[in-house]
Amino acid sequence: MTDFDLSTIRNIGIMAHIDAGKTTTTERMLYYTGFLHKMGEVHDGNTFTDWMEQERERGITITSATVTCYWKKHQINIIDTPGHVDFTAEVERALRILDGAIGIFCGVGGVEPQSETVWHQADRYKIPRMAFVNKLDRIGADFEHVIEMIQDRLTKDALPIQLPIGKEDKFLGIIDLISMQAYYFDSNTLGFTFRTEAIPKDLLGQSEQARELLIEAVSEYDDDLLSHYVEGIDIPDALVRKAIRKGTITNQFVPVMCGSSLKNIGVQLLLDAINDFLPSPLDRGSVIGYDKITHKEIEVFPDSNEKFAALAFKVQIDKYVGKLIYVRVYSGSIKKGDMFWNHTNDKKERVARILQMHSNKKNDIDELHAGDIGALVGPKFTATGDTITSPDLPLLLSKMNFPDSVISIAIEPKTKADLEILNDALSKFEEEDPTFHVNQDKDTGQTLLSGMGELHLEIIIDRLFREFNVKPNVGNPQVAYKETITSNAVAEEQFVRELNGKGTFAGVKISVTPLRENQLKDGKRNLFDNLIDSTIIPEEFWTAIEESVFNALNDGPLINSTVERVKVSLIGGLYNPVDSTEASFRIATAMAVGKALRGANPAIMEPIMLLTVITPEEFVGDVISDINSKRGKIDIIRIQNEHVQEIVAEVPMSELFGYATRVRSISQGRVVYTLEFKKYEVVPPAIQTNILKRIRGY
Repeated sequence: MTDFDLSTIRNIGIMAHIDAGKTTTTERMLYYTGFLHKMGEVHDGNTFTDWMEQERERGITITSATVTCYWKKHQINIIDTPGHVDFTAEVERALRILDGAIGIFCGVGGVEPQSETVWHQADRYKIPRMAFVNKLDRIGADFEHVIEMIQDRLTKDALPIQLPIGKEDKFLGIIDLISMQAYYFDSNTLGFTFRTEAIPKDLLGQSEQARELLIEAVSEYDDDLLSHYVEGIDIPDALVRKAIRKGTITNQFVPVMCGSSLKNIGVQLLLDAINDFLPSPLDRGSVIGYDKITHKEIEVFPDSNEKFAALAFKVQIDKYVGKLIYVRVYSGSIKKGDMFWNHTNDKKERVARILQMHSNKKNDIDELHAGDIGALVGPKFTATGDTITSPDLPLLLSKMNFPDSVISIAIEPKTKADLEILNDALSKFEEEDPTFHVNQDKDTGQTLLSGMGELHLEIIIDRLFREFNVKPNVGNPQVAYKETITSNAVAEEQFVRELNGKGTFAGVKISVTPLRENQLKDGKRNLFDNLIDSTIIPEEFWTAIEESVFNALNDGPLINSTVERVKVSLIGGLYNPVDSTEASFRIATAMAVGKALRGANPAIMEPIMLLTVITPEEFVGDVISDINSKRGKIDIIRIQNEHVQEIVAEVPMSELFGYATRVRSISQGRVVYTLEFKKYEVVPPAIQTNILKRIRGY
């Protein structure tokens, strides 16, 4: 795929709150690296990475776009991720396979709610990061205040390696604290050319002080730099860069840069910093997987000569090519025509084509190597999160976990002719998006679409019309409830039936126990524990029993919703060597689970959202009062800047329909808010009674 060695590859993500300037920054990167010959603008709807019609119309990123460019003998694979919380799955799966990331922050808004969310997502994967404070040309921009917010809310390890020259409409250039030079970018060449000068005299003292703090902080990552610093010897720029790189790669330091992507200031220096400070696949080192058979750890090294191992992190259905499987290769290589083994679903598949993706444009290539990101065409059964390897490597990489869907709508086709097209389209969307789900309501027979928010489902409905020419009837949004249990219970069931003159028999005894959310790990929603031995029920039936348990938990006793946070233990059973079959044990198990759930004081759980409101201080009291009236719990009230405060609260999703209209009327339209899924929580008894009345119709 490339002539460069692994040390010159950078797999990076661009992440931030909506409107912080991710796509604009990416567009500039592609222009300066020569990938694009003309820059697009978000407000004009012609950026390269926002290729969907909905993205261009709304000026937001909906799906993460992958593109490869080259800068100073380095290959940079960039993934531009969405900033809207409804599309957080796109961020999650990108972060899972990246080596480094750039957090972009608005010079006015600073650390905004989704900035915090994606930063902590990156924390989970221990991804080395840089920060880029953008939009310093805007009125109200304050670089120092943004630094303070980053240090206070995200990490104390962040320090500027640049300072702005001027602010707001007088933002003219950048001071590099490593070379101690001032950079001015030529607006006539769209920032392509720049000049360096001595630091302005009025900023020299501030710059020297900031450099001193920088050297002091990063000297602990390099002994040579430390000895120079302690002995008062002149410190070469290369030594400073080396120390910053060490600190960044080990997640002990976050270099902060500044600029204005829209005004073409600072992006070339950002590209230099990607090469200088963010890790290559070699720097990130090996990843740990597990032997599927022995469950022992397997270390996978970034080496093209090792056995092939990759993670499928995204599925996209292309109307021309068909199913595209985006993969990150961790070791070995794969060629066009090769066979691979999918250890997640035990399927063997062949690669028909290999594509290097440039947003929605594609280049055919012959091979992918360790460290590469590309797309495979041909596999039919590979899904998001699957581990694919050489047939002789029984490896499983850690799973990808996605947040729960919290909102649903009912839809139906307007004509019978649309039904098949609708079902086919929804199946494709479900395969592409792990946070989008399609279910049938058992009582009404309605088709229910579940997603992360109203915007998420609105985009799905819009795509149905644009891409498949189907415009279904759509119901009102409703909360996606779940069920759980609040006490222990034991149930025993037997299935005895004569079919076609032959008896069938199975007996199962189980116990159910409620679990707390922190008792579940690795994305599991429930647990199964087999406490019997083969003298009670032979091993050949254990898998059928376990599968039946998890299937039965998809249908709760109260509102037919998914049941979660339950431990089911198999504690007894009856077996007949003549009449017992897998089918009879599945039926007996389902009956026993249903009976146990009904006896364990079942309860409804509702999604709790993290509501972040940024409001002028004169409306703080009214906003808090309104949140309290919605069963909300205030978590944080903090000062955003001199006249603006931020309120963070946990509020049930069911109380937030129409919140946009309500909060606008409270604040004369001056409040900004975001919603993010936080957790599921058992509803109070009175609320549960109302939910049951509404759903059951009594």
